[in-house]
Amino acid sequence: MSDVSDLYQEVLLDHYRSPRNFGPLENATCRADGYNPLCGDRVTVFARLDGDRLAGLRFVGAGCAISTASASLMTECLQGKSRAEADALFGRFQAILRGEGTPTGLGKLEALAGVAEYPARVKCATLAWHALRAALDRRPEAVSTE
Repeated sequence: MSDVSDLYQEVLLDHYRSPRNFGPLENATCRADGYNPLCGDRVTVFARLDGDRLAGLRFVGAGCAISTASASLMTECLQGKSRAEADALFGRFQAILRGEGTPTGLGKLEALAGVAEYPARVKCATLAWHALRAALDRRPEAVSTE
C-alpha cells in the first residue's frame, strides 16, 4: 500500500472509531433521517442555520466504517459554510465518487476517493450528505439510498 493510501485508511479509521460531531444538536433548526437498505446504515443529521450558514452540524446513527467516517468528515468540513458552498462541495464530492475528476482540494474528504472503486459503497459514503440536503430542504420523509 502506498503512503497516501495508508494515510487515507488512517483518516477513515480514526473518524469511524472516534466520529466528530456525534450526538444530537440542541437548538437544531432542521434535521433529517437517512437509511441505506443495502447495508443497514442509518443516520440522522441535525443542522442549525444562522441565516444561510451552517452554524452547527451533528449526526447520530449506526453504520459501516465508510458511512460513519463520511458523516464525521462531512460535519467537520461543512461547519460555517453557506448552503451554496455545502451544495457545491457535495456535487464535487459525488463526482469524485463516480470517478470523475481528481480528488485534490477536498482536504480530508480525499480519504474517501478510493470508494469510487467500489460502486456499492458510494451509497454508504453519500448517505449523510443526502440526509443533510433533505434537512436543509426541510423534507419530512426519510432519505433512502435506493
